[in-house]
Amino acid sequence: MSPRILRLYMNLWPPFLLSGVHVTELAPDWSRARVELRQRWFNRNYVGSHFGGSLFAMTDPFWMIMVLQRLGRDYLVWDQAGEIEFLKPGRGTVAAQFDLPEAVLAELREAAAGGEKILRWFETDILDASGERVARVRKRLYVRLKRDQRPAN
Repeated sequence: MSPRILRLYMNLWPPFLLSGVHVTELAPDWSRARVELRQRWFNRNYVGSHFGGSLFAMTDPFWMIMVLQRLGRDYLVWDQAGEIEFLKPGRGTVAAQFDLPEAVLAELREAAAGGEKILRWFETDILDASGERVARVRKRLYVRLKRDQRPAN
């Protein structure tokens, strides 16, 4: 699936659509994504700020998808862990950007070259309209070469 088609699909996907998440960018080479969470009456918490589950959900699939697409079919990539730290109440539209430089991919390829599993943390800040951090999300990915791509012992 192309990044353009996936972006359209994700914007119509009920968990994102019904929680106010909007994917505004998915780079043609899978190197960058940008996501917004628009505050609506249905995604506010008890005190009127963004529901924490929506803040985490807006960041959930992007590191895994981007790394998987950029490394290619020879690798297994999946989310292994995730955590969020709430720094201040989020109100209005908040955004998260994911940038995946080639240097990170080169590190992953080198570390996984022998067939070992690699566990690597990726961080994303969620920012409000004034650029202040609302939350910090960390995702740990599991990466390794598929069995048929591993070096012979």
